[in-house]
Amino acid sequence: MKLLPMNLLNDGGPLFMYTILITLIICIVLIIKVFIKNDKNEKGLKLIKSVSLFALVWGFLGMMLGLIGAFDAISISSGFSNQILAGGLKIALLSPAFGMLTFLVARIGIIGLILKEK
Repeated sequence: MKLLPMNLLNDGGPLFMYTILITLIICIVLIIKVFIKNDKNEKGLKLIKSVSLFALVWGFLGMMLGLIGAFDAISISSGFSNQILAGGLKIALLSPAFGMLTFLVARIGIIGLILKEK
């Protein structure tokens, strides 16, 4: 049996998926740092928002570039099956899904930090 998470990271496009993984780690570290330091000037919150938004947009950029490449390959081929198309679409959706997960984790952390302030 394959190592599922590592397989998904490679299937979704290593450049995009590993970059999003790094941004997820950065967001988690920043959330912990802001939580411990009790950052009053909100510089940490702004940074978390920016990094999480970058992860979201980066994931969608990966999907767009993947779909453009897939449709180029389909347009030059004489025929293709539905299974190949469905598999390609699944792969194309991995990077935006991971970007959305990173965005949500960061937003949940931001909500927790805001609730801690009050």
